[in-house]
Amino acid sequence: MLTMKKIALLTASLGLMATLVGCGEDKKVAQAPELIPIGIAQIVEHAALDASRDGIIQGLKERGFEDGKNIRLDLQNAQGDQSNLNNIMNRFVNDKDEIIFAIATPVAQAAAAKTKTTPIVATAVTNFEVAKLVDSNEKPGRNVTGVSDINPVADQLKLMLRLKPETKTVGVIFNASEVNSEFQVKLLKEAAQKEGIEIVEATVTNVNDIVQAAQSLVGKVDGIFAPTDNVISSGLPALLKVAIPAKLPVIDGEGEPVRGGCLASIAVDYFELGRMTGHMGADILEGKAKPADMPIQMQSTDKVIINTKTAKAIGMTIPEEILKNAEKVGE
Repeated sequence: MLTMKKIALLTASLGLMATLVGCGEDKKVAQAPELIPIGIAQIVEHAALDASRDGIIQGLKERGFEDGKNIRLDLQNAQGDQSNLNNIMNRFVNDKDEIIFAIATPVAQAAAAKTKTTPIVATAVTNFEVAKLVDSNEKPGRNVTGVSDINPVADQLKLMLRLKPETKTVGVIFNASEVNSEFQVKLLKEAAQKEGIEIVEATVTNVNDIVQAAQSLVGKVDGIFAPTDNVISSGLPALLKVAIPAKLPVIDGEGEPVRGGCLASIAVDYFELGRMTGHMGADILEGKAKPADMPIQMQSTDKVIINTKTAKAIGMTIPEEILKNAEKVGE
């Protein structure tokens, strides 16, 4: 039985429904726009990869794609774990993300293994062709494209020789299972041969190996080159813990480690790499291009970064002709 209170509520509800129907005759009820799902994943958390992620978001924003406005970003970090990475890629594919942004080679490879149709735009990958992500860097031919973080390895060696002309032997620490690290070591050896420099290798599999690898070089080398390698970047303090007391200059393949204590680098800017990657993704979202037809891009740079505090710690005087044009950090 309907009480007077229930009758009153029912009458009010019917009146509200009539009002809404009447309004619907004049104009359609506004609906929120559907957000485009986009996945962004990085292999681990460290300064360079974080900067790449922020650059991607900025690049998209500059082209009018903003999280919560017309796109929905799903930001993921695999924490260096392959099973996490596979789960992340399954999630992106199952969610039918319109595009996947992959930060670092293992992420791009995991994404490419999961989908041959979803556009993948990667960054922090040294050589896409060597990593078997594309048919060629000039014409990818697949659903993968992006921006290389290749650093000028030969010029990095020349920088070390300018900073320490008596150098005869250079050590290199890298993760041998990272194909792009191996590629950089190959470039280093080619450059060293031309300069008459001996290269001594020390390989690691994880950050726990870095101290021992660095110690193995002490007394054998005049300096150390650290390529753009996720394991080395993640374990930088361990490397410096050995190198600085041993008075060994460390030239890194990227700029952020110099801010963290390495001596110097001719540095690529990872935020700018990410920004370039974001713009490539925007071209795909706007239907202007397809990954298969988008050549791999790269950043040209001659920017030298010097950590003057580290130079003092290892007893090195930086030549004025280098210092006057360099970005100085650590002061």
